[in-house]
Amino acid sequence: MTSKPKTYHVKSFGCQMNVYDGERMAELMAAQGLTQADAVDADVVVLNTCHIRERATEKVYSDIGRLRKEQLRKNGKTPMIAVAGCVAQAEGQEIFTRAKVDVVVGPQAYHNLPDLVAKAAAGTPSLDTDMPLLSKFGALPTRRKVAPSAFLTVQEGCDKFCTYCVVPYTRGAEISRPFAGIVDEAKALVDAGAREITLLGQNVNAWSEDTRGLHDLIRDLDRIPGLARIRYTTSHPNDMTQGLIDAHRDVESLMPFLHLPVQAGSDRVLKAMNRSHTRDSYLRLLDRVRAVRPDIALSGDFIVGFPGETDAEFEDTLSLVDAVGYAQAYSFKYSPRPGTPAAAIVEQVPESVMDERLQRLQAALNRDQHAFNAATVGRTCTVLLERPGKLPGQLIGKSPWLQSVHLIGDHAIGDLVEVTLAAAGPNSLTGIERIAQAA
Repeated sequence: MTSKPKTYHVKSFGCQMNVYDGERMAELMAAQGLTQADAVDADVVVLNTCHIRERATEKVYSDIGRLRKEQLRKNGKTPMIAVAGCVAQAEGQEIFTRAKVDVVVGPQAYHNLPDLVAKAAAGTPSLDTDMPLLSKFGALPTRRKVAPSAFLTVQEGCDKFCTYCVVPYTRGAEISRPFAGIVDEAKALVDAGAREITLLGQNVNAWSEDTRGLHDLIRDLDRIPGLARIRYTTSHPNDMTQGLIDAHRDVESLMPFLHLPVQAGSDRVLKAMNRSHTRDSYLRLLDRVRAVRPDIALSGDFIVGFPGETDAEFEDTLSLVDAVGYAQAYSFKYSPRPGTPAAAIVEQVPESVMDERLQRLQAALNRDQHAFNAATVGRTCTVLLERPGKLPGQLIGKSPWLQSVHLIGDHAIGDLVEVTLAAAGPNSLTGIERIAQAA
């Protein structure tokens, strides 16, 4: 491609941090004068990738081929393709060889995307997977307009080296963004329309600066006028300090929701995963959280079929689920990632066994999610309205416990509305505005 691109499209896969990164890359492209377009029409398509699971990686390559075919059929040309994110970091030059894309840029270098696109437009495919110590965030544009609920990355990378995980290799070591830059971006997000901010990090509760921890940051953000809600994800049990637990009691804007991955219920499996916590220490930690915030909704991550996991060890996971009663959870089959210690373990669990275990685990998690939703019926809470629903006059928002709530009334996106939760379904609830109900 030799002409300068005029339109762009960013497609993100994977975690919330990728969503945040995708938004920032879109802002970078818009700052260069490009206009957003659908993927089948855009001059440059950015695929912001995830490397956590093998299937997600292969999907990137299939998407590249599909995009080229669709644009060729519709427009008689193929787009410039930039592969960003963790697959770009992990595979680098191999992506050029295998897929012949135009740009490859890692998650710590995407602030250089406009320059890389310009080089590619001039005929030079460009790769940048450097992981500099200096923060990329100072090079990103100021946020101008955002949704009522916005993401804000405060920490990147991971030093935990769980044996199944590629994040330390694709995102690098744990680095905390400077406090001042976080506060400035949070204020800019509120000025741009955010009422709720979710703080993001691979291990977000590892954020620190000098003697301050995440709880100190949350208390400072709580003072920003117009910021009604604060959330954070994803946490590691080993970084769940008493200060952060106490913040759930003391900070009104900190929502009663905690995503705290455990991954398995067997101590032997947890040790093989290098999780650095035990089943008992995890459950005792949850007891401490519930002691200060009894209504807190708990969320977790689970992997079934970790190499060597026995039937009895999987039953330990089911019993842990029974003990906790999660409001939400994410569960996956183990996926061997090249270069990780777990991929070299001989005792890989058969796919059919993983399928059966995942079905049983998800049935238990769905049961508990339904039970949690049903238990909140009759509660009065504030819902932040975020998007239109399917019915006339219907809007969908989030409860403090991160439940989707449907509401019909004369309201606008971004409103905070007091409702009574009137009915619960498997994945959402119906809310009735308190004023309308009282009338």
